[in-house]
Amino acid sequence: MEAGLILLIVIAVFALLVAAKTVRIIPQARAGVVERLGRYQRTLSPGLAIVVPFVDHVGSMIDLREQVVTFKPAGVITGDNVGIQIDSVLYFTITDAKSVSYEVANPLQAIEQLTVTTLRNVIGGLTLEQTLTSRDEINTRLRTVLDEATGRWGIRVNRVEVKAIDPPASIQEAMEKQMRAERDRRAAILTAEGSKQSQILNAEGAKTSAVLTAEGQREAAILRAEGEAKAIDTVFKAIHAGDPDQGLLSYQYLQMLPKLAAGDANKIFVIPSEFSQALGNIGGAIAGTVRPQQPPAPPVP
Repeated sequence: MEAGLILLIVIAVFALLVAAKTVRIIPQARAGVVERLGRYQRTLSPGLAIVVPFVDHVGSMIDLREQVVTFKPAGVITGDNVGIQIDSVLYFTITDAKSVSYEVANPLQAIEQLTVTTLRNVIGGLTLEQTLTSRDEINTRLRTVLDEATGRWGIRVNRVEVKAIDPPASIQEAMEKQMRAERDRRAAILTAEGSKQSQILNAEGAKTSAVLTAEGQREAAILRAEGEAKAIDTVFKAIHAGDPDQGLLSYQYLQMLPKLAAGDANKIFVIPSEFSQALGNIGGAIAGTVRPQQPPAPPVP
């Protein structure tokens, strides 16, 4: 009885072992490579799979999702002989489980070495300034070369990104000085342009103000002249309408003489030649107004 029970237990254990070796469950986004007696037999897709126990061997599961790997900084030399350190990030996807299992021994190491070699070739044809400003071009060239080389390994390179470019400390200091000088130059140019525009605007404002002032003075002079002309015309008409005699005109002329002589700048008063004529006219007017008494006529004898 005991021997029979032990046999049953052994058979059950063996059956479970055979079942475990026969039925394999492949997770989603994974792939399994089956080798039969050491030779590649097939690739297992996600789901339930049946293999021949003790004859078929299923290797480790291969991840088919997009993967990201960061490589350590690589030292490269630019076209103008400047040594720099470049960090890169690689995004790739395994497309063929068979190729990645049999075509390359260590895929990540192979991709890293290929990336460093390609970086040195690309950066060697660029100056430091071009390297710092041409990251998109560098990424595109890297991806083209890597994707072409890794295609036969069953790997598709989706993109390559240059994460950091570190020039030597002396170069960084020189670049910072250059940037500060460039910023100072731009600030000086902007200040000069602002001062120029300010002076132009001030000059245009002064010009406009002078033109408006001159136009105002001209209009005022025209209006004053028109007013004085109208006043002279009115006075002239009034004088002719009143029919003044010569004596009245001479009297008005004499009244105007003190006004003509008034002023701080007038030190000498010159009597015009018309003064004596005006006095004569006044005298004649007075003589005509006040008639002298005639002597009595002598008696007739």
